[in-house]
Amino acid sequence: MRKSLLIAGITLALFGCKTTQQSAQNNDQLPTVDPTVYGNTITSSELKDLLYTYASDKFEGRETGERGQKLAVNFLKQQYEDLDIPSPISKDDYFQEVPLTSLKTLKSSVTVNGKAFENYTDFVVMGTIPSQTFDVNDIVYAGYGIDDANYSDYNNLDVKGKIVLIKAGEPTNADGTFVISGTTEKTKWNSGRQASSAKRDVAQQKGAKALLLMDDAYLKRVSSYYKKRAESGYNGKIELNDKLKSSMAQILISDTLGKALYTAIETNDVAKTITTNIKINIESEMKAVSSENVDAFNKGSEKNDEILVISSHLDHIGITNGQINNGADDDGSGTVALLEIAEAFKKAQLDGHGPKRSILFLHVTGEEKGLLGSSYYTDVNPIFPLENTVADLNIDMIGRTDPKREGDRNYIYLIGSDKLSTELHELSEEANNKYTHITLDYTYDNDNDPNRYYYRSDHYNFAKNNIPVIFYFNGTHDDYHQPTDTPDKIQYDLLENRARLVFYTAWEIVNRPMRIKVDKLNQ
Repeated sequence: MRKSLLIAGITLALFGCKTTQQSAQNNDQLPTVDPTVYGNTITSSELKDLLYTYASDKFEGRETGERGQKLAVNFLKQQYEDLDIPSPISKDDYFQEVPLTSLKTLKSSVTVNGKAFENYTDFVVMGTIPSQTFDVNDIVYAGYGIDDANYSDYNNLDVKGKIVLIKAGEPTNADGTFVISGTTEKTKWNSGRQASSAKRDVAQQKGAKALLLMDDAYLKRVSSYYKKRAESGYNGKIELNDKLKSSMAQILISDTLGKALYTAIETNDVAKTITTNIKINIESEMKAVSSENVDAFNKGSEKNDEILVISSHLDHIGITNGQINNGADDDGSGTVALLEIAEAFKKAQLDGHGPKRSILFLHVTGEEKGLLGSSYYTDVNPIFPLENTVADLNIDMIGRTDPKREGDRNYIYLIGSDKLSTELHELSEEANNKYTHITLDYTYDNDNDPNRYYYRSDHYNFAKNNIPVIFYFNGTHDDYHQPTDTPDKIQYDLLENRARLVFYTAWEIVNRPMRIKVDKLNQ
């Protein structure tokens, strides 16, 4: 891939000079640059060569903080050095250190009015929190724990510094329809993982110090997993050091424990303070983890203070049960696509057609551990001010096909393109219609998508800061998070065309006269 760069640059430069001279003679003006000259340098053969290295056993599954991840970041650094694409941090330093801690809950207990409840049967401690002890005589009951434009349990309710008790589900009207949707369709607030996450986020934003969620069905689904994990010598969940300072204890509880706290919990939705004694003790083991994002930078020729981020995650899930999870699709495919896109822009720059706006090529760590690298970049230490960031194009799994789309290979799922910017969505559609002709599938763009893909990859940390995003995704398959996600199963012609789509979309964003406009905001 690298050997051809100089030759290609000279050839394209000569071609460009000849074209420029002819155009100047005919029109007395410079020609419009044809981006396909550079987009066509993104090839399946080069993508394949890169991926067979990056998703090889040598990299040991690239688990965050482990030896394989260190090999991966050094591989990426070498690629950018070979391309002569500099770091935005300092000379020869492509690594943005991401301070992390591994936590493992060793022991936990819950007692209500002197009665002890059983771990994994009546409660499970969720999330990642340091050792904590609570001994209080009152808690705040907040009904369903919902805060939505159409309904809120938190109106005129102060939960800052309090233990909050809520229940699963959402309110219904007399006719059986749901209050929030106005139909018989459940929303993200109803039950299970999606509702648990949504209700947790609200309680944390409101300042609660602990959240007790009564969802008996969900507890039964996850308790055996948490118990087996604890008994297997699980090495802990990883979290950003900065996030640990403001972490909130989240505990999933049974109906039995919920009723012990508040006997009318099933029938009463009205928020209130409950007088009851509850003691919670959580003992956790903490260990520092070393990891880093990899950053490379193409400085804009005109509007260099405006930054387009193109991102992918460099990590995967490592070794499980003695087998290496190579992560060829997740997210080896996005990683090598990002390298090829960076090379295409570099070739354009060598020919005097560098982007007008700057581009940050951002390989983030810890995506599999909870979007940690991108969260560190956006929430703790952005290399460039977020207000200068025009968009994020995030690539996570673009080398395979979803079994649900059997017989229709030429597609890609796009998520988030219209959530913050109408212009970005329209530009994306136009770039595809002009250059790549891929079926753009918006199936998972629905706000109530039960898979919650919009919240599950690195673009979300930009989107929550009102930065327009597009998430490129091929959907899951039987090899997702399995040792069988290997380079031989990648469909390289699809990977090539999808990577080119990202390149052409990026080309339009960085070279258009005006910055992408944000016409919708997160509430």
